[in-house]
Amino acid sequence: MPPLLLRGGRVIDPSRGFDQTADVLIQDGKVVAVGSGLGNPDGVEVRDVAGRIVAPGLVDVHVHLREPGDEDEETIATGARAAAAGGFTAVCAMPNTDPVTDNQAAVGFIVRQWVRAGFARVYPIGAVSVGQRGEKLAEMGEMVGAGAVAVSDDGRPVASSHLMRTALEYARTFDIPVADHCEDPTLAAGGAMHEGLVATRLGLKGIPAAAEEIMVARDIVLAELTGGRVHLCHLSTRGSVELVRRAKERGLRVTAEATPHHFTLTDHACEDYDTHAKMNPPLREAADVAALRAALKDGAIDCIASDHAPHAYDEKEAAFDEAPFGIVGLETALGIAYTELVQGGVLTLPELLGRMSTEPARIFGLQGGTLTPGVPGDVCVLDVRDAWTVDPARFHSKSRNTPFAGRTLMGRAVLTVVAGKIVHEAAVTRAR
Repeated sequence: MPPLLLRGGRVIDPSRGFDQTADVLIQDGKVVAVGSGLGNPDGVEVRDVAGRIVAPGLVDVHVHLREPGDEDEETIATGARAAAAGGFTAVCAMPNTDPVTDNQAAVGFIVRQWVRAGFARVYPIGAVSVGQRGEKLAEMGEMVGAGAVAVSDDGRPVASSHLMRTALEYARTFDIPVADHCEDPTLAAGGAMHEGLVATRLGLKGIPAAAEEIMVARDIVLAELTGGRVHLCHLSTRGSVELVRRAKERGLRVTAEATPHHFTLTDHACEDYDTHAKMNPPLREAADVAALRAALKDGAIDCIASDHAPHAYDEKEAAFDEAPFGIVGLETALGIAYTELVQGGVLTLPELLGRMSTEPARIFGLQGGTLTPGVPGDVCVLDVRDAWTVDPARFHSKSRNTPFAGRTLMGRAVLTVVAGKIVHEAAVTRAR
């Protein structure tokens, strides 16, 4: 693999406040130099990226890749390919597979599959409990030894406070976060969307904001009790935001993520019983959207994650209250975030890249999130000047379940590089 020179782009590295026109040289799988006028040495493959953004590869700490068990919806290879197309050089795979990723062998299988696929890096997240049944702690040490970077029962909450406490205490040994899907199952039982006026009008059972906020509060209390690291998945309510903000002010080891759909859409997207807008936690109200955006700005919410959740076409064609929760997001996350947050005046582009690269890598202890010389050559080149239209038929993902079909967005990846290897390329001019 020859050295790669990305020449003349606007290089933004949020990890060290770097933002200027420069070249990036990648050799032997690592970033070796960032600066002006690196020249055109012999044997170097050159890409002219003038007018484009060069940044650390994006990192998504919350995806569902469905393998093993539901390979008709997604595989590790197709998910990693979709990630690369979205500008992501690393993703973290949630353990709600079939069988559940709750042991050393299952974690090792995911590692082997992503190495074989050769697109974005895929880091396994192990289950908190055996079978995600919420009863017995999984063998955390063995899973970490095999490559797991966190534990979670996502798809389900850790309902038992005792189990959550034990998980936080044990995870401290390995300095990994426990990522929790914050939902009180007794309050949320049977709900299909946000509890509010829209649900009432549609005749659907709602999931109240309190179902999330009760568990957010509990996890914060347990983080304080144990000194463990809790990561709160896909926050959706303004009450959750305030709880996290106060926890951070007290110095607790609490981090949080928000998804593009939660800081963009409201429960009105569920009108006409559109199952592509059915997700868990559900889409909330305009005030919640505003709170999530403000929290991304001030850092109460640390990072953006897609919660990529593929489903087969016929599953989403069911009645609203019977259809599964979730949407795909790897190939639209950047465009939605750039359009809504940067063009919307909420974040600067360096701030957005920090939330989508540097911060998620830091929280989960992943390589990446920086262009400091010596780090792995995981880089994305972005075009933020040309509009594009979301066409699910063109997705690299196996699934098409998105509420953003037909929407015009700005911002997409035109080149994605992992360990110095180009794994996605679209319309980047080759230097002569």
